[in-house]
Amino acid sequence: MNKPSIASVLIVDDAAFSRRMLRKYLEAEGYQVLEATNGQQALEIVQQHQPNCILTDLLMPDVNGFQLLQILRDQGWTIPIAVITADIQDSSRQRGVELGAARFINKPVKEDEVRQTVRQLLHQ
Repeated sequence: MNKPSIASVLIVDDAAFSRRMLRKYLEAEGYQVLEATNGQQALEIVQQHQPNCILTDLLMPDVNGFQLLQILRDQGWTIPIAVITADIQDSSRQRGVELGAARFINKPVKEDEVRQTVRQLLHQ
């Protein structure tokens, strides 16, 4: 019998505290967690591991969250992505949606919201 594969979630955030917190929430749900500190690292991880979904911050050095969304879309990836941000401006949300973000989570994150969002992303 084949064991069901464990879903992998890529967390992209330059803040170590945020990554650690998200990792704790997601590992408690049984997900495999991958981490990147910026969009450039995230692109390399996507190429190597093809995660099942991505949670990304917007404001990061090198390649930011908007650029990450744009590059993934341009490369033809269809991985569901949630943006985690403290930026609640409508223009930022609109731009994220246009670039392919499926969900938004406001900072500070709530554990239940993170778990529910990842479940929704994985079952789209």
